[in-house]
Amino acid sequence: MVLFINDRPVKLTDAQRSDLLREKRDFDVVIDTRLEVIKTENLHGHVLILNASLATTERLMDLLHDEHPAALQSILLQVADQKAAEGRLKNYFKVVKAAGGVVFKDDKMLLIYRLKRWDLPKGKLDPGEKSKEASLREVEEETGLQAELGEKICTTWHTYTHNGNRILKRTKWYRMTCLDDQHMQPQEEEHIEKIAWMTKKEVQNAMVDSYSSIRYVFDRLWNSVSV
Repeated sequence: MVLFINDRPVKLTDAQRSDLLREKRDFDVVIDTRLEVIKTENLHGHVLILNASLATTERLMDLLHDEHPAALQSILLQVADQKAAEGRLKNYFKVVKAAGGVVFKDDKMLLIYRLKRWDLPKGKLDPGEKSKEASLREVEEETGLQAELGEKICTTWHTYTHNGNRILKRTKWYRMTCLDDQHMQPQEEEHIEKIAWMTKKEVQNAMVDSYSSIRYVFDRLWNSVSV
């Protein structure tokens, strides 16, 4: 599980400590929670946190939400029981379910420009709606085009605060094929300014001005299929 907190990836793992330390050179900071307390000033660059308890994991979530360490790039968090830690985190937040898609037309992919960043069409599930249904509906609502559903790409989790509540949004992403884009237009009420078909190279350039979670979707896509 990878959480995106303030657009910073936080990955949970139950890998052995010795295995992680072999890759110590990949990290700017290594913190062993049995020996020291996690402090904001130590969260910079790529951080490895070892031997985190469930309580320590929750305190880290508090710190990341309250302090917003600007120099932080990523965290790899080692816990004894990954499933237990993930379950604890899901209970810590209010979980909101969403779905979206990467739409293909020949060798190009569809991106939307929203709130000054390149993004992908996505949105929350309606009551009783399935993720696959929601992904197609959201693509059509936000872009005006009709698409055919393909395979699932991945699931992303990102956090934000709304009306004082801490939200964990789970988004399931699907590959899609464009069926009809004659009526394609941006949904202005969702703050979408423009829509563009892009080649892989153009998408890579656009990702410089995007979100870490969206870059993650494309990384998973490109690592699983040839585009």
